[in-house]
Amino acid sequence: MTGPGPLPVIVAEIVRSGFVEGHHYGSVVALAADGSVDWSVGAVETPILPRSCNKPVQAMGMVRAGLELPQELLALACASHSGEPFHVEGARRILGLAGLDESALQTPPDYPLDDAAREVVIRAGGGRSPVQMNCSGKHAAMLATCVVNGWDITTYHHPEHPLQVALREAFAEMTGEPVGTVAVDGCGAPLFSTSLVGLATAFRRLALGQDGAARDDAAARGVAEAIRAHPEHVSGTARDEAALLRAIPGAIGKAGAESCYAVALADGRAFALKTDDGAPRVRPVLMAAALRRSGVDTEPGVDTAAVRRTGVADLLGGGEIVGEIRACL
Repeated sequence: MTGPGPLPVIVAEIVRSGFVEGHHYGSVVALAADGSVDWSVGAVETPILPRSCNKPVQAMGMVRAGLELPQELLALACASHSGEPFHVEGARRILGLAGLDESALQTPPDYPLDDAAREVVIRAGGGRSPVQMNCSGKHAAMLATCVVNGWDITTYHHPEHPLQVALREAFAEMTGEPVGTVAVDGCGAPLFSTSLVGLATAFRRLALGQDGAARDDAAARGVAEAIRAHPEHVSGTARDEAALLRAIPGAIGKAGAESCYAVALADGRAFALKTDDGAPRVRPVLMAAALRRSGVDTEPGVDTAAVRRTGVADLLGGGEIVGEIRACL
């Protein structure tokens, strides 16, 4: 009998007043520009659910299926947005271009993710709504893709719907791995499994504007260009993901729930990570450390200080900084 494969390892320490009070376990992979594994820690070939990291690949599949959007709205189709006014209005614009309104959305009602945006809604007497939910851009784009193709818009989020079948096929092609599990994401849409290597591979191909056979692909190129041009639409104006993409020319990236994160550079290098406990606080710390281990943060044109700031997670005691989440890569 063969033993178990590689397991997640300690990837970060929780350090308070100089004392290591806990650890985060996880896995990280870095691909070289040619797509080979440059380095890795943990279980990078084990299937995971990448959560919202899948969205740029799903958006590429929608473009292949005939979706046409202005660049900033295509970026919003890739988003787990903060619910800032331009995000909400952008989702409405996508729907409007398809002749629909927000009543067609089947995202669960929610408040904006952004604290300030949420407070504005509450103070105005507003409540939860589907269009404020962070996945509304993706869902609006899914509905618009259905309209283009004459597909049913009431079941667009069902796994057997023609839209979801097309997206699953595109996802498998870009990751280079079969989709073993189709789960239900937090927004209710299908969620496809892959490994961290597969996820990094898909982002590498997007960044290079290529399909799964290394051929030029207009849909992949269009999604990558949209993310590069409008990183605040993919996350939010105050989010660490947008700050990282602004700091590295040509980079694309997407974070997801359960502490998933994928980033690819213009030359084809790519990084993907996940922690077992799903803690969001450690996600940017690990990505900054992975980029630093590969020397990305000090390359020409990169804002070194900005990249490193995204990896700072302070611990407070009595309102003062007394520790940090420290990567172990």
